[in-house]
Amino acid sequence: MKINIYKTLWCIGLVSLFAGCSDLEEKPVGILAPETFFRTTEDLQAAVNGSFAYMASEEYWGRKLTTALLLRGDLADIGDLGTSAMRVDVNNFEMNDANGMVASFWPRSYAIIGAANQAIAGAGQIDDEPEKVNAIAAQACFSRAFAYYHLVRMFGDIPYIDFAVSDVSDVDDISKTPEAEVYAKIIADLEFAKKWLPDEQPYRSLPSKATATAYLASVYLTLGEYRKAYDEAKFVIDNAGTFGLSLDADFQDLFNADKAPGLREPLFTIDFIGQNADGNLGTDYLASMTGIREDETGRAIGGGWTVAVPQLKVFEEWDEKDYRRAVSFDTIAVFNGETMPYTVFANFSDRGVNRPHIAKYYRYPGLAGSNGRQSSHNYIAMRYAEVLLIAAEALNEINPGSSEATGYLNRLRERARNRAGVLSAYPEDVPGGLSQDQFRDTVIRERRIELAFEFKRWYDIKRLRIGEEAFGPDGLEPQPNFDPARDYLFPLPGDELARNPNLQPNNPGY
Repeated sequence: MKINIYKTLWCIGLVSLFAGCSDLEEKPVGILAPETFFRTTEDLQAAVNGSFAYMASEEYWGRKLTTALLLRGDLADIGDLGTSAMRVDVNNFEMNDANGMVASFWPRSYAIIGAANQAIAGAGQIDDEPEKVNAIAAQACFSRAFAYYHLVRMFGDIPYIDFAVSDVSDVDDISKTPEAEVYAKIIADLEFAKKWLPDEQPYRSLPSKATATAYLASVYLTLGEYRKAYDEAKFVIDNAGTFGLSLDADFQDLFNADKAPGLREPLFTIDFIGQNADGNLGTDYLASMTGIREDETGRAIGGGWTVAVPQLKVFEEWDEKDYRRAVSFDTIAVFNGETMPYTVFANFSDRGVNRPHIAKYYRYPGLAGSNGRQSSHNYIAMRYAEVLLIAAEALNEINPGSSEATGYLNRLRERARNRAGVLSAYPEDVPGGLSQDQFRDTVIRERRIELAFEFKRWYDIKRLRIGEEAFGPDGLEPQPNFDPARDYLFPLPGDELARNPNLQPNNPGY
């Protein structure tokens, strides 16, 4: 049975159970209404933790949302053509308003929002020090902003709900909020979070002041407000020591589930617990989705599913001397006890493909089950490297030729020259003296390489309006169905529009 937004919000408001994340260690609690449940800051934190717990679910970061973002970009394609049609349709720009991926991550998004709204409303019921209450409410504001930031980039105008729902009739006839207003509300939530969150948290799965600031920088970059994007990114950079942030020395460590607790680069992570998932909460299938079919390595007995695989051109155009290429791609696998190159993968499975596979999630999934399912990855949704990239891109738009902007890119390239402790000469530093256009091209390429397969590329294609280039005959992933008048937005779920005519019409072309 499909879950719609109203049923989801009703459940959040009345009988929701918030299952626990590994680091947050909250107990399942039933939310009846803010005025009856919230008595202490511990109650408030439990509700906030529930909002983050919903992110770590199969319908959201564990597969549906993230796989949709991977396939929508130009770095990954469908490998197994026998996979579900809903994935093929997302990849091939053949979606309709009944797409099953949207039907899964849409209600999960509003579950995240609903839990955050309950916490924000409940904060007003607690008699405690305002600073203490606001610091927890700020986490909820961040969670709400995080969910809406994904929704507005994917769908444009959307229903915006910022109150605790205790009666389903409260949202029976809700309308869409214009995209510009949604962004304004996201910014307001992030500003509140920036003001009240602490400099550091005990876990990177809880947002800090730096997390909120980095997302402000990202939002402003998306909106083309480059001065504000630079100012917010610079605030994080200037205070990196206070925030406990730095680039981790070995790029591979960022994608090794066992190394997650010691990393200093993440600003926000979505944590999975490995084999102990409760239903879809805590369940991660990304390693399986991207892993090599029939691979016999011990990390993922039985092999992956070869659903989202890199475009061969992406691999071939990436200089083999770049350590980030080795980290990002699996080019060998074990079949019948023998190590084989990617050029013969398809020989061992009628649904495999002769391409390198995405390695960032399949190589080191930590505590995981068969095929790498239910990993213990702490997925990095925002990291310090991206803050440097935002600062570099924004600064180039307001002050071309800046050595400061060049320096930010060169910090990433310097880290990339560390090949697991062995220093190399590649990639070389970005030279000075580039024109504004040349530097813009350089920083966008650097984002593509540094953040490859981290669910950022589709958003870059959209904000830069480069879909016709990316999906044209000479692009990384030629897609003849791409239509710039339609495909920069996903379709709103048709069943939602059928239930509530106020949400109509659907996005253009659907």
